[in-house]
Amino acid sequence: MTISIGNDHAGTDYKFAIKEFLESKGYTVNNYGTDANDSVDYPDFVHPVAQDVEHKKVDLGILICGSANGVAMTANKYKNVRAGLCWTKEIVELIRQHNNANILCIPARYTAIPQALQMVETFLNTDFEGGRHQNRIDKIPLSC
Repeated sequence: MTISIGNDHAGTDYKFAIKEFLESKGYTVNNYGTDANDSVDYPDFVHPVAQDVEHKKVDLGILICGSANGVAMTANKYKNVRAGLCWTKEIVELIRQHNNANILCIPARYTAIPQALQMVETFLNTDFEGGRHQNRIDKIPLSC
């Protein structure tokens, strides 16, 4: 499985921990995030991840910034992206089960790294339930 990851300056330490965790489990990771703590613009790191997911170059994506709102808003501009902002593993389960989310957005300023790693593991190990949820997902994209 291949996962693209992106982050701004608030998520650098999280990105390194998540990347190490994923690679230890045998996942291939495309790193589009900054490797420094200097202030950067999060959209520059979101677009490559969202494009990989949109064009099915990867299986899933992970985005990290301070609140995760900006990365989620940016990623969700892409038609086939369903990016969910999560701060607990229970919410992660729901975005996978009910929304078939393909990008996990983590708020670095409101979670701890061990919590983020639990959320990533939950994201990878939770399946979409389909059924009535698919009907709702089909209504998400705009047709304009």
